[in-house]
Amino acid sequence: MKPISAPNYKSEFVTRFPGDASGDLRPRQTPGVLYSKAIPTPVKQVSLLAWSEELASELGIKKPETQQEIDLLGGNFVAETMQPYAACYAGHQFGNWAGQLGDGRAITLGEWVALNQKTFELQLKGAGPTPYSRRADGRAVLRSSVREYLMSEAMHYLGVPTTRALSLVSTGEGIWRDMFYNGNPQQEPGAVVMRVSESFLRFGNFEMLAARKEQENLRNLADWTISRYFQHLTGEDKVLAWFKEVVERTATLMAEWLRVGFVHGVMNTDNMSVLGLTIDYGPFSFLDDYDPHFTPNTTDLPGRRYAFGQQAAIAYWNLGCLASALAPLFTGTEELVASLEKYGDIFLEKYYAMMGNKLGLDEVKPEDSNLIAQFEETLSEIKPDMTIFYQLLIDLPLDLADEKTAAAHFQESFYNELNSTESEKLFTLVKAYSERIKQNAISQEEKTQKMRQANPRFILRNYLLHQAIEALESGDNALFVKLQAAIKEPYSLKHDEFFAKRPDWASRKAGCSMLSCSS
Repeated sequence: MKPISAPNYKSEFVTRFPGDASGDLRPRQTPGVLYSKAIPTPVKQVSLLAWSEELASELGIKKPETQQEIDLLGGNFVAETMQPYAACYAGHQFGNWAGQLGDGRAITLGEWVALNQKTFELQLKGAGPTPYSRRADGRAVLRSSVREYLMSEAMHYLGVPTTRALSLVSTGEGIWRDMFYNGNPQQEPGAVVMRVSESFLRFGNFEMLAARKEQENLRNLADWTISRYFQHLTGEDKVLAWFKEVVERTATLMAEWLRVGFVHGVMNTDNMSVLGLTIDYGPFSFLDDYDPHFTPNTTDLPGRRYAFGQQAAIAYWNLGCLASALAPLFTGTEELVASLEKYGDIFLEKYYAMMGNKLGLDEVKPEDSNLIAQFEETLSEIKPDMTIFYQLLIDLPLDLADEKTAAAHFQESFYNELNSTESEKLFTLVKAYSERIKQNAISQEEKTQKMRQANPRFILRNYLLHQAIEALESGDNALFVKLQAAIKEPYSLKHDEFFAKRPDWASRKAGCSMLSCSS
């Protein structure tokens, strides 16, 4: 175990690619470079609020013991082997080409060499302006920082591919933020999260180079990405093989989001990881009541482009943008297009397998697609709490006699009393499901175990995050500490104090029901 300030960093991205080494933090276009040097801007007082012991152990990093080490987590100190930079990338935002974007609020310090000799990028989010901050200040508030710190770790323990968070610090400074862009700014406490990932490369890194017709940089970035993160891919067609793997990883990620009820909220191409990770936590949410049209992002209204039920389709659209960016590397695009078009079949295969596990099926047979569709349709109509409904499904008696007993079994998951039509639909679903389970070739115990592993019992609901943030702003970290423990055991019954529906007040409270891109 080494201190985080140890000379244990590599800077392969910085040394491999052209960058702007001026250190000028003024917002500007940076053609011809993949990054710009960006030294974090010091803050008033860095104080450690949270530290991920498990992640630190995996990385081989000691918990900070000195103020200098804590200062590093907030940008007040830069270790000697670090070469901090902000990456340059572009993207399609809400379906429209946005041009150059880049790390406007994130600064990568370097590539830490872990105990297993793999390298991980350590990145500060909220450590000050970069050339890509545009009209923003590069800072982050406690509200958004707590959300990212807890949620990225929560997703890891749920088994969903994700970037992670090592630390959360306060800065001792206030920051003005207009949460809903409605002309009502308020001063909020500042904070910085240290994010960790093998790579933060995204679709937009490649889109930027293609848009600027920097074909040599585009080829070099693709080759470097493959040699570094996809070492099993070799040969003349390795770029095509790599794209195929990105397609598969992205399909896997979408199935995992749907499994746990996660809604990203802002699936722009600059927020899509080429490693198939959940990246850039902003106006996210888990589903409370089951609603395919739900989006937590006020900026996504009224079109709901990034709603829960749209995410798999949007992933395909985004992959199309990546394919277009890679097209200059091919003499013809037929194979690239064919690989993209396989996404639908790959996603459906993964989706049905995932749903088979959620439902406790021994295998997913072709005819089971009708049952899965029936679940989607019925849940969309009666809108039960998704997490609680599937927990109650695990212990469903297979001999429920009528609509009344079926509704009574799932009563705990309902936000509204069912009408007669809804009760009838639920009972019809229950009967069909019971008949299918009776055909299982696995034991009841195996079925139950499969369902418990696929269906989380604890999810990090927005109202819990909101309560923890309000308490932290008042100096009370009790709920924050409880949530830190609960996110590590999402399939356990140990944290059932949080096994409850969203309270009525939270459906109308800003920061609980709806958020913005600044969240």
